[in-house]
Amino acid sequence: MTWIDRLSLAFGAITANRVRLMLILAATATGVAAVILLTSLGNGARHFVINQFSSLGTNLVIVLPGRSETTGGPPPMMGVTERDLTLDDALALKRTTGVDELAPIVVGSGPVSRGSMSRDTPIVGTTADLQQIRRLEVGQGKFITTPDPRRATSIAVLGYTLKQELFGDKSAVGEWIRVEDRRFRVVGVLVEQGNSFDLDWNEIVVVPVATAQQLFDTQSVFRILISRGEGIDVEAFKTRLHQAIAQRHDGDDDITVLSQDALLKTFNRIFSALTLALAGIAAISLIVAGVLIMNVMLVSVSQRTAEVGLLKALGAPSSQILKLFLTEAFLLSISGAIVGLGIGLGGAWIVRALYPAIPAHAPLWAIIGGVIIALISGLLFGWLPARRAAQLDPVLALMGSK
Repeated sequence: MTWIDRLSLAFGAITANRVRLMLILAATATGVAAVILLTSLGNGARHFVINQFSSLGTNLVIVLPGRSETTGGPPPMMGVTERDLTLDDALALKRTTGVDELAPIVVGSGPVSRGSMSRDTPIVGTTADLQQIRRLEVGQGKFITTPDPRRATSIAVLGYTLKQELFGDKSAVGEWIRVEDRRFRVVGVLVEQGNSFDLDWNEIVVVPVATAQQLFDTQSVFRILISRGEGIDVEAFKTRLHQAIAQRHDGDDDITVLSQDALLKTFNRIFSALTLALAGIAAISLIVAGVLIMNVMLVSVSQRTAEVGLLKALGAPSSQILKLFLTEAFLLSISGAIVGLGIGLGGAWIVRALYPAIPAHAPLWAIIGGVIIALISGLLFGWLPARRAAQLDPVLALMGSK
C-alpha cells in the first residue's frame, strides 16, 4: 500500500461522517486559534507598554518618595518614607552632575470651568523642563514658563480635548479659565496626543508646580522626572541622586530611583511570562481536541472491523494498518490546525484594526508551536485506536466481531 493509497483511504474514512469531521475540526481549530490570539494579545500588550515608556525618552530617571525595600511580613511591602519629597529637594537634585532637565510633578484633580461650562479634570503642576522630558508638543501659544519654580503664577496650558470642550474652534490663548477658585490665563494648548501610558494629556491642565501646591494645599511633590545627559553611567548617576537626598534628609536614603531601562526590562519579563502562561492555558484545549480524536477513531475502528479484516486478508501487514489510522489522525489534526491558524491570525488582525495602538502580532514561536502541538496531540491520542486496529484478528474482523 503506497502513501497515496493511505491518504485516499484515510480521506474517504474522514469525510464519510461530516458531522463528526466538523466537530473534530472545531475542537482542534479552537485550540490553535486560542494559542495564536492569546499570545497576540500578550505580545501586543508588551510592545504597547514598552513603546509608551520609550516615548518618554531613552534617558529618563524617576525619583519617588520612599525606599523600595521589604519591611517584613508576607507579602513584602514598600517601605514607608519618613518625609516627602519637596520642591527644594527637586531643585537640589537639579544641581547634581549629569542632570539635563528636571521636572517635579504635583498631580491632582479639580473643577475647570469657563463661563457656564465646567468639568473635573486632572491638574498637573510642573516646570518648563517637562516639555522636553515628556516630549510634549504645543499647537497654540507656548508651554508654561517657570523662571522661579517657587513662585506661583496663574498661567495654564490646556490639553487638546479640554480646549475643544471649553472653547470649541475659538482660540484659547490669552483667554481666562477658572481652576478650583482661581482664575488662570491660558498661555498654550497641547497638540492632540495619542494613547498615553501615564496620563491622558488631551484632558489635562498644566500649571506651575508652586501654583499646584497652593491649589492642593501641599508642600510635597508626587515624583521627580529627570533626563540624564548622554553618556552618563546610569548606576553612578542614581548613586549621586541618592547621596544628594541623603544629605538633605539627615543621612536617610529614603527615595527610590528608577531608570527607564530597568522599567523596560521589568515590564518585558512580566509580559513575556504572561504571554507564555496564556499560551500554556490555550494549549490545554489542544489536548482536549486530541482526546476527541482518540474517541472518534476508537468508534471508527469498531465500525470498520470488516474493512480492517479484508485488508489483512489481502496481505496488508499490521504496520500498514497502523499507518493507515495514524494517517487519519494526521489529516484530522493538520486540517484543524490550518483552520485554527486562519481564525487566530484573522482575530489578531481584527484586534489591530480596532485598536491600532496595540500591535497584536502573534510571535512566530506561537504559530509554529500551536500547529506542532495540534499534530503531536492528534498523533499521540490517535496511536491507541491505530494500534488496536492493527492488532485485530483478520478472521474475527471479517466476521464483524472484535
